[in-house]
Amino acid sequence: MNPETPSSESRLESENPSVEVNVQNVEGTPSELQVSSTQAYTGQVQQVWAQIARFLEKMPSYAGNFFSSYQRSLITLGLLLAVLVTLRITVALLTAIHSLPLIAPTLQLIGIGYTAWFVYRYLLTAESRKELSQDFQTLKQQVLGRGASNT
Repeated sequence: MNPETPSSESRLESENPSVEVNVQNVEGTPSELQVSSTQAYTGQVQQVWAQIARFLEKMPSYAGNFFSSYQRSLITLGLLLAVLVTLRITVALLTAIHSLPLIAPTLQLIGIGYTAWFVYRYLLTAESRKELSQDFQTLKQQVLGRGASNT
């Protein structure tokens, strides 16, 4: 055997660490052990409920801080959600109206008639186009303010 290489026994000893097992004799009957474990479990449950209660007590302040920090973003998100819901309801309503017999063609005829009247009333002559432009400018000033007349 080569003295430089360790023997197989010394390799096994260095590879396997020793493990000590201490067994203590626990005094008491099984029912006493069960009571103490039940009490420990009850204590843990009470701690969890106390943590939940503390969290719920602080919840209004958390929500208030969150809303004050992100107020503009939340309002924008709410408005976008309201627009999406409104569009969804409008599309559903128009789809329901379109499925009724004779309603869709009647509404199309009304739309064609109104378009023909609008062209005849406001777009046919230069004088009526000027009147329409003035009406539009007046409406624009009312909506945007008095300084928007030259925009």
